[in-house]
Amino acid sequence: MCETVLNESILGRAQKADKIEFHCHQIRDYTLDKHRRVDDTPYGGGMGMVMQADPVFRCCEAISSGLDEKPYIIYMSPKGKLFDQKKALELSRMKNIIIICGHYEGLDQRVIDEIVDEEISVGDYVLTGGELPALIVCDAAARMCDGVLASSECFEEESHFGGLLEYPHYTRPEVWHDREVPPVLLTGHHKNISAYRHEEALKITARRRPDMYNLYMEKHPDEQLKRPSSKKKPRKK
Repeated sequence: MCETVLNESILGRAQKADKIEFHCHQIRDYTLDKHRRVDDTPYGGGMGMVMQADPVFRCCEAISSGLDEKPYIIYMSPKGKLFDQKKALELSRMKNIIIICGHYEGLDQRVIDEIVDEEISVGDYVLTGGELPALIVCDAAARMCDGVLASSECFEEESHFGGLLEYPHYTRPEVWHDREVPPVLLTGHHKNISAYRHEEALKITARRRPDMYNLYMEKHPDEQLKRPSSKKKPRKK
């Protein structure tokens, strides 16, 4: 499941160009159980199964032994800290990362306590396994590594990177369904375009994510939103 995603599109091309490496490991390959079981019933009773500590520990130990420095170990868990762009940027600057995908009712707490550096959640909901959350973390962090995208500008103006939601984008034709591209974008005046886009980012963030907007304004008190509005522009007839 993970290899299929990581070997495609931008991440796949980045691997072929030796800009980044991904390696997927099957936990079952590290169990001593002859039936390759990696889970068991929980102590204390309850529904579901719990992933055993030893296969996960043995897997991480085998991976770490082949590296020149200790990897940063993450466990994907609904109990973890909520993942955001700031964390993605932090992870993108790390050399080696191991991401453990939880399954069933989760992972034996003892191995979490022993080897995990951080628990991360991708949202306040529960999935059938940690593979999808792990892929989200991989994608968000890897795209900011050197050489994965054509330029750092590809992500520096995106939503969340600078504390604001991103401004709207437009392309040809100039008029579509009687809706026109904002005239300033057709002028070629880079300073005016930059100012317009920043103003739009402020407005969108204020309207859709007031929590983000308020936090941004605390850090940038000299910036003022000129035309705060929660109303959409009327459709041109």
